[in-house]
Amino acid sequence: MAHKQIRNIAIIAHVDHGKTTMVDQLLRQSGTFAEHEKVVDTVMDNNAIEKERGITILAKNCAVTWQGTHINIVDTPGHADFGGEVERALSMVDGVVLLIDAQEGPMPQTRFVTKKALALGLKPILVVNKVDKPGSRPDFVVNAAFDLFDKLGATDEQLDFPVVYASGINGWSSLEEGGQGEQWGPDMSALFDTILKHVPHQLGDPNAPLQLQISALDYSTFVGRIGVGRISQGTLRPMMDVVVMEGPDGKAVKGRVNQVLTFQGLERVQTSDAGPGEIVLINGLPEIGIGVTITDPANPAPLPMLKVDEPTLTMNFCVNTSPLAGREGKYVTSRQIWDRLQKELQHNVALRVNETDEEGIFEVMGRGELHLTILLENMRREGYEMAVSKPRVVFKTINGEKHEPIELVTADIEEQHQGGVMQALGERKGELFNMDPDGRGRVRLEYRIPARGLIGFTNEFLNLTRGTGLISNIFDCYEPHKGDIGGRKNGVLISMDDGEIFTYALGKLDDRGRMFVRANDPVYEGMIVGIHNRDNDLVVNATRTKQLTNFRVSGKEDAIKITPPIELTLEYGVEFIEDDELVEITPKSIRLRKRYLKEHERKRAGRDGQ
Repeated sequence: MAHKQIRNIAIIAHVDHGKTTMVDQLLRQSGTFAEHEKVVDTVMDNNAIEKERGITILAKNCAVTWQGTHINIVDTPGHADFGGEVERALSMVDGVVLLIDAQEGPMPQTRFVTKKALALGLKPILVVNKVDKPGSRPDFVVNAAFDLFDKLGATDEQLDFPVVYASGINGWSSLEEGGQGEQWGPDMSALFDTILKHVPHQLGDPNAPLQLQISALDYSTFVGRIGVGRISQGTLRPMMDVVVMEGPDGKAVKGRVNQVLTFQGLERVQTSDAGPGEIVLINGLPEIGIGVTITDPANPAPLPMLKVDEPTLTMNFCVNTSPLAGREGKYVTSRQIWDRLQKELQHNVALRVNETDEEGIFEVMGRGELHLTILLENMRREGYEMAVSKPRVVFKTINGEKHEPIELVTADIEEQHQGGVMQALGERKGELFNMDPDGRGRVRLEYRIPARGLIGFTNEFLNLTRGTGLISNIFDCYEPHKGDIGGRKNGVLISMDDGEIFTYALGKLDDRGRMFVRANDPVYEGMIVGIHNRDNDLVVNATRTKQLTNFRVSGKEDAIKITPPIELTLEYGVEFIEDDELVEITPKSIRLRKRYLKEHERKRAGRDGQ
């Protein structure tokens, strides 16, 4: 077999720095799409939730050909909550293209993905993206990236990184800086040439025993489970006998590969053989899983299993027990929820699921709020109905002492909101370690804060900054427990009856607080219908109607004026609730409720908890 010229790269960046747009441009300019196929929509973010939120959640593969070299590109998530995806993706590549926004500079998630790449010994190519934006600071970004690499322990070779300036949305790149508002280069060829020059090609021996580690899983109703991974050495062919091994000391299962496919553009094409460096898809092996090695039965050469950072957040997923249960969902039993979580575990490597002592309640651990709420959003769209508890951090006992996860937080805000944000973070046990005004009315604050202190903070932050602030956080380390942190400042309004809510009742409750419900919404005893203006919970009659008599009232009756309700989203609900409350999730509705629906049960639980 003639040795194929191959380069394997991952594109890594902070959320919204233009990574997926850049991959789209590389696909277009390499001739992967014909002219008539050029579409405005992003090609790589093809998951429904990714399109809605404009973020990458799943690592995805594609491939282009440039000057006779096959370049496999992996588009990775930019959010630390999907770190399991990043770590797997980086195990398939030989180099990384680090994209940084020319105005914002390195952000916390940039730090996360870069740290993983440097630890694996990958040499980065720095792409300063969006240099045509007003306010871009390419020199600042290059210096900040150098400082970041140095802090993360990069080697001298990694610190000697090439720099490419680009505008992903306009489809051009350049090795030289140009004038503001000008186009610095003709097309993306400067980036392609830099990849060919600086990313090492695979050095594996095609005649050695086969060694292929599975980094991702897919599923097809025709062929079953599909494994995706890179061949380190040897040659793989269809109908070849192999052994699937879980690391050097794990179990080994014999099997036979059915089809071997490679990536060409966004398509998957069958191939008669694949050699070292190629990223392939294989099927026909039922025992395949993340991290296993497909190797030669005669001379097995298993690689160590992939390591993934431990989860830092846990939630309870429960069967929905509210009076409205089963009206909207297709899958409502504990067995159906358990089976769905087991299916998720097959490819979501950063997730952990445990059964609890209570019937119908499962403990689900993940990397962050976003990691868990995306799973919940996918489940409700598939027709699942359940209730979930407030997120809790995962504590560890180190040397007999209780430790908790600490997060690094970067808040980019207008200077006028600085006092309020600093006070709020201080109340949550945050420690300021860096403050950087940009001279244009904005300031960047960097904090270290217990992960507990960030639960429920996003909504408060948006209110404090009038929606103009940007905040991002990333797990740093475990440290000794920091003591108690205050919770929600307001109580809630709780319905005392089952029924339907009326405009008349809403009008009477309007001065008590902000509502979550609208007229004609169904409510039940124990359901949370709004936020109380004060710090205590209040049981209210949300179903009261106007007394009707056969007397006419002289004069014009007052029109009922109602403040519009708060739109309940999944993230808002999960952040808002306290320990004695649940979020009820169905395919059509999000509701909040007390764990104990009857008032006397809540009082008894409160006494028992004291």
